[in-house]
Amino acid sequence: MRILFLISAGAALSVAAPASAQIAGIDAMKEWNLIVLGDLQSASQVEGRTFVGGNLSGNSSDYQVRTPPPSARGTPGLTVVGDVNGGHKNLNSGSGAAIGGNVNSGFNLNGAPQTVRVGGTIANTNVNRNTVNSGLNTSDPAFRVGLQQQGSLLGSSLTNLSSNMKGLTGNSGFTVSGNRGVFDARPDAKGVAVFNITSADLSRIGEIQFNLNGADTAIVNVSGTAIALNQNFLGGTTGLGEHVIWNFPDATSVAIATAWGGSVLAPGAAGQTSNYIEGSAVFGSLQQNGAFRLGTYNGGYVPPATNPGGGSSGGTGPTPVPGEAVGLFALGAAALGVVHWRRRRKGKAGA
Repeated sequence: MRILFLISAGAALSVAAPASAQIAGIDAMKEWNLIVLGDLQSASQVEGRTFVGGNLSGNSSDYQVRTPPPSARGTPGLTVVGDVNGGHKNLNSGSGAAIGGNVNSGFNLNGAPQTVRVGGTIANTNVNRNTVNSGLNTSDPAFRVGLQQQGSLLGSSLTNLSSNMKGLTGNSGFTVSGNRGVFDARPDAKGVAVFNITSADLSRIGEIQFNLNGADTAIVNVSGTAIALNQNFLGGTTGLGEHVIWNFPDATSVAIATAWGGSVLAPGAAGQTSNYIEGSAVFGSLQQNGAFRLGTYNGGYVPPATNPGGGSSGGTGPTPVPGEAVGLFALGAAALGVVHWRRRRKGKAGA
């Protein structure tokens, strides 16, 4: 009976902590329209999905205003590891949410019926036809742990992705003519164009002409710690977010004043936006006063893998989280318990 009990207990623990696939690196920039590794203060909107590794605050703001491509992983429109404070937050298009802490601001749940999961408490929310589950940190401790693990994985993998891109050799030309900066992509056999410029180069120009020339992915590495982006895009921003990644590997601050064309990767920076960004965006923290528009990165760039799982370098495969290890540990503990019980029984029999 003890053997059966120990095995059953181990199996139960394994079921209680199943393996789950989390999202890392370049895949994350395809999954989320906006990723903020720390706190987000917002008074604007995000057309696609949003991940916040800290707390969400600010006046009323809107999430999943449009319908992004379906998520194979069932990712909700809004994920917040910490608390949701400030004015009411609007969840649109049946987007749903996963909140690790408390929802103090309240949600307006718009569109099709949606599911909201909250680790702590939720206030100021009319449930109506929707499903709202709160108190999950008590009933299912793995809920918030999973969100925290996802946030940690995003932080490490996106930082490594930015660093890896920084090390790429440039193969494309950047020229300045008067007030205009021209980016002339010369993609390699894999369709990747790389530009290496400085923040001083950007500060010299007031308008950008971007010639993709058939490039699947154009990576613009911009050195410098304090970045001010106030350039205008000739021909508009449409389509650039899906193919252009502006990488700011050394930035501690990024202030964007104009409508920006292309995805932004600045995992170590405190961001501030006053106009929209068309593409994916990653910041360390963010004060948002401009929308994030769909047209998230959708290129085929595959960064070099430095780990077997590829997660820290931004590989393309989903990364198992420690929940799988917990399950294996539980089964291992059960097996050790059986061995220990048998030894004790044998010892008593020989006494």
